[in-house]
Amino acid sequence: METSYFVIAAVVIALSYVGATYNKLVGLRVRKNEAWSDISVQMKRRYDLIPNLVEIVKGYASHESETLENVIAARSAAVSNTGNPAEQAGSENMLTGALRQLLAVSEAYPELKANTNFNDLSQKLHAIEDHIQKARRFYNGNVRLLNVAVQEFPSNIIAGWFNFSRAEFFELDEGEAEAVAEAPKVAF
Repeated sequence: METSYFVIAAVVIALSYVGATYNKLVGLRVRKNEAWSDISVQMKRRYDLIPNLVEIVKGYASHESETLENVIAARSAAVSNTGNPAEQAGSENMLTGALRQLLAVSEAYPELKANTNFNDLSQKLHAIEDHIQKARRFYNGNVRLLNVAVQEFPSNIIAGWFNFSRAEFFELDEGEAEAVAEAPKVAF
């Protein structure tokens, strides 16, 4: 009789551990998805701002068509990219580089630099870049927590049973990381 109580207690403890670990993994996955959603919101804000910025620059620097076309193409590629974080990071890096070129163009046009709409949009772009960087750090922190839980023993066994897998970080390539270490800055 005592043995059956011991077995029942062991089964209850084991099932409780499995349930608690499963719930922890679900919570980590949900937080990771929520963090990715935050990145998506910030990127959309940037995508929505870019056409206005391009139109203002176009009015002052119409012969900079190659730079403007690069920005438009990079924005289109980033907007249409729905791949994994690594693929989206590549598109975002291209867009950031194109935006840097666009903002560099403003240095050659004093009238453009004096335009209040351009100044306002540039400041908004700078703020959005900061938000994206913060959201990326938050997302990567949640990915780290999920990946640790998926790989640690004994939760890795439960993760395997319920098909939890490691998530990808939203990282920059080494060369691109240096180029976008700071949000684009516009000197006035």
